[in-house]
Amino acid sequence: MVNSQSSIVNGQAPRIIISGGGTGGHIFPAVSIANAIKELRPNSEILFVGAEGRMEMQRVPDAGYRIIGLPIAGFDRKHLWKNFAVLVKIVRSQWKARTIIKKFNPDIAVGVGGYASGPLLKTASMMNIPTLLQEQNSYAGVTNKLLAKKAKKICVAYEGMEKFFPSDKIILTGNPVRQNLLANKYTKTEALQAFGFNTNKKTILILGGSLGARTINQTLMDAIMTIQANPDIQFIWQTGKIYIDEVRQKLEQAIHGQCANLFVTDFIKEMDKAYAAADLVISRAGAGSISEFCLLEKPVILVPSPNVAEDHQTKNALALANKDAAIYVKDAEAHDQLIPIALQTVKDDDKLAALRENIAKLALPDSAKIIANEVLKLIGK
Repeated sequence: MVNSQSSIVNGQAPRIIISGGGTGGHIFPAVSIANAIKELRPNSEILFVGAEGRMEMQRVPDAGYRIIGLPIAGFDRKHLWKNFAVLVKIVRSQWKARTIIKKFNPDIAVGVGGYASGPLLKTASMMNIPTLLQEQNSYAGVTNKLLAKKAKKICVAYEGMEKFFPSDKIILTGNPVRQNLLANKYTKTEALQAFGFNTNKKTILILGGSLGARTINQTLMDAIMTIQANPDIQFIWQTGKIYIDEVRQKLEQAIHGQCANLFVTDFIKEMDKAYAAADLVISRAGAGSISEFCLLEKPVILVPSPNVAEDHQTKNALALANKDAAIYVKDAEAHDQLIPIALQTVKDDDKLAALRENIAKLALPDSAKIIANEVLKLIGK
């Protein structure tokens, strides 16, 4: 065992490793947990461990925390023969994880999901460091299922997770979200004015993720004339950086780039402003995004990505749609159905009100603080 006595018990600063990443959906909750720990115990020392070359290597330092990358990669489920190199990277990552743990001497290791957390949490358990897992999705990921046996506590965002994890370890906490989204800094009028929009018209926010969602973006590109033909509805369209040039070219060809009811950008930095402006959201069904919609009480049409492990986004979407808390559109059917459903929904005040009411019931506030308390309690033990 690396540390013979916990930092909280002996009065020293708690030392915590938070590991995971690969996508923004893992990074934002991890940073929120770290911030909550710092609020409760300002002297805490926190180290992040992620995957080399992934976005956490930039986003975590931007948030003010130190991060070390592991030479880890995810399995290629379509080309199994390519996974020999992945196995080599796993072994190398476990050796590096052991070195990190011995040097940092943590009181606890927290895993937030994604393949980056596997080697670190497994190695921590082998070295008798207590571990806590955070599972964001309604269908548990492979990494967390493998790590659950040794974990002390497992924080989940959905009910019914006993089918994946031991029931005595589960705590229903919800998913931490970006704290700045909950500050309510902008009124709807202020937000709409910032986008150059009419403050009396309905507005749809389309989120293609930080990189982009091909189906959503292709659907919108093919619907430019329909958007222009509905001037009473306004559209804020985040394309993601991969698709922005293609979208701008399409706009130029179709309408010479001029469309008064359409705002297009590759990335929205002030998401709180975009949410404040929106009457309806169109989005993929990542767990972090869904948690934001619940807390902000946003009516949403979910188009789950079919290109994720265990098709977990579809399961996330159905968890809401089955409670009439969101509208579910299959990726394969989005091209024909998405825009007609969106236009019909945004004009239906009763439908919007019902979606707002039902999604609000699923919100779990203070998730980051609840998880932070569990982390500190485990150190205390």
